[in-house]
Amino acid sequence: MLQTELKLAALNLSRQRKRTLLSLSAIVIGIAGYLLAGGFIEWIFWAIRESAIQTGLGHIQITAAGYRIGGNADPFRFQMPENEALKREILALSGVRTIARRLMVSGMISSGDVTVPFAGEGVEPSTDKAINGELKLVGRYLSDEDPLGVLIGRGLAGALKLKPGDRIAFITRDDRGGVNGSDAIVRGVFATEIKAYDDIAVRIPLRLAQTLMRTTGVHLWVVGLDDTARTSEVVEQLRPLLAREGLEQRSWFDLSDFYRKSVSLLSRQMEVVAILIGLILILGIANLLMMSTVERTGEIGTMLALGTGRSVIARMLLMEGVLVGVIGALIGVAIGYLLALGVSWVGIPMPPPPGRDTGYRAEILITSGLIAKSVIIAVVSAAAAGLFPAWKASRMVIVDALRFNR
Repeated sequence: MLQTELKLAALNLSRQRKRTLLSLSAIVIGIAGYLLAGGFIEWIFWAIRESAIQTGLGHIQITAAGYRIGGNADPFRFQMPENEALKREILALSGVRTIARRLMVSGMISSGDVTVPFAGEGVEPSTDKAINGELKLVGRYLSDEDPLGVLIGRGLAGALKLKPGDRIAFITRDDRGGVNGSDAIVRGVFATEIKAYDDIAVRIPLRLAQTLMRTTGVHLWVVGLDDTARTSEVVEQLRPLLAREGLEQRSWFDLSDFYRKSVSLLSRQMEVVAILIGLILILGIANLLMMSTVERTGEIGTMLALGTGRSVIARMLLMEGVLVGVIGALIGVAIGYLLALGVSWVGIPMPPPPGRDTGYRAEILITSGLIAKSVIIAVVSAAAAGLFPAWKASRMVIVDALRFNR
């Protein structure tokens, strides 16, 4: 029965080819446009997320309980001691690639007669490089063999007129309120493209940071994963281990406020776009079906007179609308996907976003979820468009319908 009804729906649509093609064109254009717009937004989400993870946040950060609240005011109180047993347990978890220890350090940095404040991180060069894979760098990265080599943020390097190979001096405060200092050599200049951060940022070997702070502890364990999609899974696995040690964790999603707000804002905008496209499709398909119903009034009257159920008449009109929606959705997805590949290959030049100082080349990322939404929009809109014509056709008075074309 379903096969027969689909065949009849296809035949009825083919009777008015121009009108059907116009409706299909509206669906194809709407779905292809939605795919391109949604794919651009999906790429923006991916780029913001991976940029945040690869330039410092990592996938998960483990700290002493309360560090996020009171760590800035009293950083020495929230240091984490060595715990090799816990570290081995975490590294044994499925999906965990590496753990990088970090110590936050701040103070003054001098070059010649110029002295300015800095906020830095003491990192383990070998493990930190695996997490900061996207860090833009002029010069060389930190090395375990060069305990005095440091990296300087691009803005800070500009203020001090530094380049790789220049000598600098650090001055910091230890946990007893005393002053400590050390010379260092600039190995490279890095950029996260976040201007406010690059203007004060320094990355130094962990051993040098601990010497400056006169400590053996660290503030953070940054966990790097094989796949960002496994973050929630690993967070759940870590929960009992960290609770046992009195530690807490934050995922990249918790730490990236800009990502959360961007997703919230742009997702709402895409919902509005989906509603507008749906309304346009409903009006277009409803017009097709209403015109088709009016032209076939005599036929529908004859079918009713011969005993065809009113529910069958309604289902026939609905089937025509759904069939138009499905065909249009498939063609629209195919065209949208091909256009996305072409646009991504060329690239979309974009200006620097707020708070950053470098532009970028955007692409279009088509995901399975976006394709599913596109198909749902087309099919649901087509089904909704067929409701009124189907109801109208099923409620026809048989005698009036038979006399309609006379």
